[in-house]
Amino acid sequence: MRIRGAIFDVDGTLLDSMFIWDTIGETYLRSIGYQPKENLNETFKNMSLRQAARYYQTEYGVTQSIDEIMDGVNAMLERYYRFEVPLKPGVAELLERLRQDGVRLCIATATDRHLVEAGLDRCGVLSCFGEIFTCNEVGHGKDEPDIFEATLRFLGTRREETLVFDDALYAVRTAKEAGFPVAAVYDSHEKNQEGLRALADFYIEDFSQVSAEDF
Repeated sequence: MRIRGAIFDVDGTLLDSMFIWDTIGETYLRSIGYQPKENLNETFKNMSLRQAARYYQTEYGVTQSIDEIMDGVNAMLERYYRFEVPLKPGVAELLERLRQDGVRLCIATATDRHLVEAGLDRCGVLSCFGEIFTCNEVGHGKDEPDIFEATLRFLGTRREETLVFDDALYAVRTAKEAGFPVAAVYDSHEKNQEGLRALADFYIEDFSQVSAEDF
């Protein structure tokens, strides 16, 4: 396969950041005086932040607006992205090789733009990407193909030459069903690695072990 475009997820794919999301749902809920009644990490793992904020309202009776909830969660998250979260090994080198080969790169993520920009800028790779598309801005989570379709329109590349990189099984499935080739990226927070291997065109355990020529 010779790719002309690449669509990258951020958390668990480019950034080693999934640990943040293990407790943020419960931590935020407690911070505003509500007691979690479930494993919110499991509940929220397939949701955008806006979808999670709506869930707080409908399931817990949180009276704050969706925007207020999102602002509160983002304030907690910002410190991690601005100062702590690292790239996964080999990411910077692969991005540079792809860019040198003329591959157009974009981001498609469930994380809000300002957090993504802070993390990728600190890690020195933000300039590799032509644009960032977020589920919040597109208005759909990755359980629907809209964010991938919006990114493809921006890239202007053919679908079959546009590779989606993602670590989450549900997102990989969505991209595959929409006709994209997919590179599944290993992250320990996705428990169904066999499902990823079965669906994906490529399976990446470590970016430092792959090169642009592999695609």
